[in-house]
Amino acid sequence: MSLNIEKGDKKRVVIVGGGFSGLNVAKRLKNSGFQIVLIDKNNYHQFPPLIYQVASAGMEPSSISFPFRKLFSRRRDVYFRMAELRAIFPEKKLIQTSIGKVDYDYLVLAAGSTTNFYGNKNVEEEAMPMKTVSEAMGLQNAILANLERSITCANKVEQQELLNVVIVGGGATGVEVAGVLSEMKRTVLPHDYPDLDSSLMNIYLIEAGNRLLSGLSPESSEAVERFLRKMGVNVLLNKMVTDYRDHKVMLADGSSIATRTFIWVSGVAGSEVGNLGKEHLGRGRRVLVDEFNRVKGLDGVFCIGDQCLMEGGDKDYPHGHPQLAQVAIQQGRNLAANLRRLEKGKKLHPFRYRNLGSMATVGRNKAVCEFSSVKMAGFVAWVMWLVVHLRSILGVRNKVFVMLNWVWNYFNYNQSLRMIFYPRKAKEILEREAREATAHWGEDLKWDE
Repeated sequence: MSLNIEKGDKKRVVIVGGGFSGLNVAKRLKNSGFQIVLIDKNNYHQFPPLIYQVASAGMEPSSISFPFRKLFSRRRDVYFRMAELRAIFPEKKLIQTSIGKVDYDYLVLAAGSTTNFYGNKNVEEEAMPMKTVSEAMGLQNAILANLERSITCANKVEQQELLNVVIVGGGATGVEVAGVLSEMKRTVLPHDYPDLDSSLMNIYLIEAGNRLLSGLSPESSEAVERFLRKMGVNVLLNKMVTDYRDHKVMLADGSSIATRTFIWVSGVAGSEVGNLGKEHLGRGRRVLVDEFNRVKGLDGVFCIGDQCLMEGGDKDYPHGHPQLAQVAIQQGRNLAANLRRLEKGKKLHPFRYRNLGSMATVGRNKAVCEFSSVKMAGFVAWVMWLVVHLRSILGVRNKVFVMLNWVWNYFNYNQSLRMIFYPRKAKEILEREAREATAHWGEDLKWDE
């Protein structure tokens, strides 16, 4: 296979990853004189802050996704290819993808991050991550299927395993998942499952540290913990998960929690680049970059967003930036401007992150926001959370659908999205074709010198 893109006489910028950072580079370089090639394993941009609402069957996946081809349909010299990066060869200014090779003048690594299981194989095999829309759909299927099975289960021990939900990770995602599942227990279960005692459903949120949302102030952490406990969530702090065996989450203190819904949102690691040496990687498998987001030691290769680690480049963040959407967006914009400057022979501008604030929601009327010295919790913070996220979603249709969805949910939780889908045949075909393509790509790496 081949990307089938004629290079022409324009310099080519290849962007690997269509998340917040990569998308901002592509959008900012339109009509810039570059040829842009965007590569992503999906054919759509997804909006991670609202993925948890898909997992709880509160929102359709299409409402937080936007196809790349529609986004760039009217832009010349911008090409999209659905593929995965396999290896890079900076000495040849070439990358190998799952559909063939492509050369570049500038390469931008913006593939984001993946779930970090910290080397625990049992957890990796059994736990359900929630980084992508497809993973959220899988989690939605699992939650709903376990509820269905719990009604017909004759074994009380197994029934309790099906009804217990364990979430590991007290960051924004863990807090939001715990909150939305608690609301689901309170509003959906009595309506959809009248013959099931909803009090049997237990939601556990486990955090190894001494507070939730460690990136926010202690005041915000306390507010979120108070909200969750009031909503019936079992918040377990200073508890470390060590294993998962026999449908039990094992803790370091020797205790365990029985569950068949084991959600892992405890940490992230940079997406792998097949042949990138360890000398280019920092903690969390993030690619080391300088203050201009150039990968150290590689000519013409840049890395932005969650995938990169800038140590010492930004005096306000000497140990690297937090893996947040705003960091990715700002790095994408700065890099796009720097690529223009490179072509004009101008001095590059170092990246400096401007912290616009942080926020997290727990449920209806419950959220926390921090902007500089201003800290808010409760209804006003929740409204601000809604406004900020609604503005950030791509596409007018998606904005309208999400807004209507929120308005409807505010007054009525009885929506018809709680269905179980198992597209197994399509999944098996795609996996087989991916294996066949992978089996051959190694042969393509042989050149005549």
